[in-house]
Amino acid sequence: MKDLSKPHVAWLEVGEESEAQRIDNFLLRRLKGVPKSHVYRVLRSGEVRVNSGRVKPDYRVHIGDRVRVPPVRISASSSKTPPARPHELPIVHEDASLLVVDKPSGVAVHGGSGVSHGVIESLRAARPEAKMLELAHRLDRDTSGLLLIAKKRSALVELHRMLRDGEIEKSYVAVVKGVPARKQFDITDSLHKYVNAKGERRVAVKEEGLSAMTKIKLLEKSKDFSLLQLRLMTGRTHQIRVHLAHVGHPVLGDDKYGDFELNRALARQGVKRLFLHARRLGFDHPLDGKRVVLESPLPEDMLRFCQSIFGSVSE
Repeated sequence: MKDLSKPHVAWLEVGEESEAQRIDNFLLRRLKGVPKSHVYRVLRSGEVRVNSGRVKPDYRVHIGDRVRVPPVRISASSSKTPPARPHELPIVHEDASLLVVDKPSGVAVHGGSGVSHGVIESLRAARPEAKMLELAHRLDRDTSGLLLIAKKRSALVELHRMLRDGEIEKSYVAVVKGVPARKQFDITDSLHKYVNAKGERRVAVKEEGLSAMTKIKLLEKSKDFSLLQLRLMTGRTHQIRVHLAHVGHPVLGDDKYGDFELNRALARQGVKRLFLHARRLGFDHPLDGKRVVLESPLPEDMLRFCQSIFGSVSE
């Protein structure tokens, strides 16, 4: 394949790893360093052709499609971004089409918003021979735990459908302020995304927002804190954090929606990050249908704090 960083027409053939991917995402993945606005401009102008015909940005490519890419030039600022480095991540499960890693807190799942590289870029750097590695879902940077990655396009498409239809069980644990009045309850407040005055992405409970549901189960409690099990029935941005803060039980260490004064006091006790952990994934394998159930133990800092407060930790 020709070097796409040089300004010339290139022809790309769609392989199995890209089947059913949108043409805009197909191009963004291959035109590293080209501004997203420029990719959409050449799509709208008709300069990108598939099998000699024009296509819209939502066109989904098929195996064997021939894609004409017009001359594009990488921006100077993008070309200065250092390449991602391989990063050792604990692998919980791997087969021919799936990869599940146990992501540490403080590591972004992908580059962007001031972060040059994340989990997915590091995995691609560590596995240059891999035809495809794509995130099936996301975790907040400060949330630790199980992260699902697809190695085949067919698996990714099916995983996305399963997530939309609620067929993947995602269970979290969090240490929160206060003690809920009930041992089990649901939070169903709708959530709305917005950008604050500083240009930061935020989420708030709002009646006209997107529907959301979080199922809560109390695992342990003390006078001032609780350990909760949380099951996501929908996958909205910052859903657990906003829902819990809204009902008066913010997650310890939450620097966006938490109790900031309490966070400062608890930092001296080892609570120096968001105490939210993606502990369990359960789903039928997207290709062979076999049941897959994966669990991740509490990270050491969360475990130590829980033992000091609750004495023991329920599984």
